[in-house]
Amino acid sequence: MPALSILDLAFVPDGGTPADALKRSLELAQHAERWGYKRFWLAEHHNMAGVASAATSLCIGYVAGGTRTIRVGAGGIMLPNHSPLVIAEQFGTLESLYPGRIDLGLGRAPGTDQRTLRALRRDHMSAESFPQDVLELQALLAPRRPGQVVEAVPGTGLEVPLWILGSSLYGAQLAAALGLPYAFASHFAPDDLTAALATYRAGFKPSAQLAAPYAMVGVNAVVAESDAAARRLFTSVQQGVTNLLRGARGRLQPPIDDIESYWSPAEKAHASRMLACSYVGSPGTVRAGLEQLVAATRADELIVAAGIFDQTARLRSYELLAELMR
Repeated sequence: MPALSILDLAFVPDGGTPADALKRSLELAQHAERWGYKRFWLAEHHNMAGVASAATSLCIGYVAGGTRTIRVGAGGIMLPNHSPLVIAEQFGTLESLYPGRIDLGLGRAPGTDQRTLRALRRDHMSAESFPQDVLELQALLAPRRPGQVVEAVPGTGLEVPLWILGSSLYGAQLAAALGLPYAFASHFAPDDLTAALATYRAGFKPSAQLAAPYAMVGVNAVVAESDAAARRLFTSVQQGVTNLLRGARGRLQPPIDDIESYWSPAEKAHASRMLACSYVGSPGTVRAGLEQLVAATRADELIVAAGIFDQTARLRSYELLAELMR
């Protein structure tokens, strides 16, 4: 089986606070380190009451400072929201403090709505310069060149590993052209997974960072002692996606006994399509599903999201997943 990593959005549970969410994230990362997970990534989202990782580089530093060996990084930084120099300085600082443990995944979407994008003081067209921004960031993290006027301090020469994140063929093409590892967001947008991986592998050009294609696939996974128990835990995720479809971005909700009474048939169809790459059940059920996914995608690594309301149940889910994937 491929390497296994965690994508954490630092979900704020209903009745909790962002501080609670970040403490839960650190606790999960500390356990994940012991269980053998390769990476622990946090994602940039803004103006979302249920997500506490908006200041992503700060959250990465918090988690890296509380762990010892697991790689910690961004899944991802939404580069159109920032200048490449600022990101080079932030991640150069993280790499200086936690050498050899920092990853920098880059996304093209804003990670928020248009009004919040304006509040970030960014142009809604800034995503159009994403390829050029990636190259500028890469150059700022590379060794200093003769005559270079602008440097990232710290950052220059640290060569923090870059990843391209995406949910369409655009990111696959860019990752292939630049010779970078590619992470596909199939945990919420699975439609183009097969085509994107094929595009990435077919067009890949070796680079100084990477000699051969390396593809990470995002999944939702909820593991419990029984299929029924896991399905109940998963209703928190299903409620969250349904709420997004309704334009109601609230906090992570506790599980419910009957999800069918919560969503309409149209909402169920839409949410289920978004959550198609979800593996929910007992260890045997989840292992069988993930084995099929890996066989179909030839993924080099799986990165797992689990929006589970109860922290004890969330830790147990990731523990069971690590055991079954061995």
